[in-house]
Amino acid sequence: MATITNETTTLERLFGIRSAGSRTKTEIVAGITTFLTAMYIIVVNPGILSQAGIPFPAALTATVIVSFLGSCAMGLYARNPVLVAPGMGMNALFAFVMVHAGKMPWQTALGCVFWAGVIFAVLAAFNARKLVVDAIPANLRHAVSCGIGLFISLIGLVNAKFVVSDPVTIVHSASLNPVVITFLIGLAVTTILVARRVTGALMLGIIFTTVISIPIGRFWGDGTAYWPAAIATKTLVNWNGLFSAPDFSAVGQLDLLGSLKLVYWPFIFVMLFTSFFDALSTFMAISEAGKLYDEDGNPRNIRQSMMVDSFAALVSAPLGTSPANAYIESAAGISAGGRTGLVAVVAGLCFLPFLFLSPLLSLVPAIATAPALVLVGVFMMESITKIEWDRFDEAIPAFLAMILIPLTYSITDGIAYGFLAFVVIKSFTGRGKEIKPAMWIVAALSLLLLTQL
Repeated sequence: MATITNETTTLERLFGIRSAGSRTKTEIVAGITTFLTAMYIIVVNPGILSQAGIPFPAALTATVIVSFLGSCAMGLYARNPVLVAPGMGMNALFAFVMVHAGKMPWQTALGCVFWAGVIFAVLAAFNARKLVVDAIPANLRHAVSCGIGLFISLIGLVNAKFVVSDPVTIVHSASLNPVVITFLIGLAVTTILVARRVTGALMLGIIFTTVISIPIGRFWGDGTAYWPAAIATKTLVNWNGLFSAPDFSAVGQLDLLGSLKLVYWPFIFVMLFTSFFDALSTFMAISEAGKLYDEDGNPRNIRQSMMVDSFAALVSAPLGTSPANAYIESAAGISAGGRTGLVAVVAGLCFLPFLFLSPLLSLVPAIATAPALVLVGVFMMESITKIEWDRFDEAIPAFLAMILIPLTYSITDGIAYGFLAFVVIKSFTGRGKEIKPAMWIVAALSLLLLTQL
């Protein structure tokens, strides 16, 4: 009993759990929930990076190590409930824009990632984010939070194969097949648990949806062919073994000097800009979702959080992966009640066993985390009521940022267009004085970024 009390006291001293209005159990459940919604990155990131030439096992090892180090640093230093892992979108930028389109070796691309991380760290150390945060009007901040929420929900709907592509209408809802029906049942159960305020509702929903996904491909079709004719097709829940040894062959393979050639500077800039604004927008959105503000109304411990994000981006390249950054899926843990850095530490620790146990990831399919992601979008839409819709010079840029984040499938692109719209509309409606100097710089960088992509 004394040991438990001492452990609780230590955690309280480290993370201030009670003062944050939470409990140790809630923080642990929230950490596991965050991990479950983001663990797909352990196999998805290597899958994308392998198309750039990085060996899949080596990229998997790098993904696990970076996620562990970054998340634990976020929890222990920045004291925020934010998971850090190699970013989706950043890995595609690395593989398809830098390596394939840019025709650079993956070792050189890793060098570009490193130098972008160095500049990011300098900007974070000199508190450049304060100028940016102070320059962004409140309406745009609220819109970014809502847009990211819509983006998360869209990811969940796509993962569940509920929203599918269409050559005529671009997208449409899928027909009722076993995958969609399973998703809808999982969403209904998870929603009921959330509405009844059951502790760990999102995590329980993920577990429940995993269990009811087992028959797919075994007793009925997986939705890839006409149902019910498609029997015993692709299974979603699989046992692929238990143990897999880590591969460190990509460690230290970055080309630092080769990546400094003038022709590669635009890629370094794009990587830097994307990392910086992905991190900043994620922290703003998560702070909005969990009401995690400091006494000045800014995101809590934002400077420390940006420092950790820059650290994660900096160490990613030497380990052999594209940049790591704060994960918006952290909102799932916050929605589950997480409020302190213990959430990030728990999530980070959950990654570590998969240095050796990566085959177990096949047990939890993407469809199982889809209901949680959809509901996280619901939680993050609260800020939409704070936007001044009667002021068109504020509402239109806010709306563009909010709607373009999910429609472009890019947080950075949506924000960039929102910033540009704000500057243009204010300038041509006689309100140019409301544009802060830093906003002009951000808008110019946004335009440069969009022309590079």
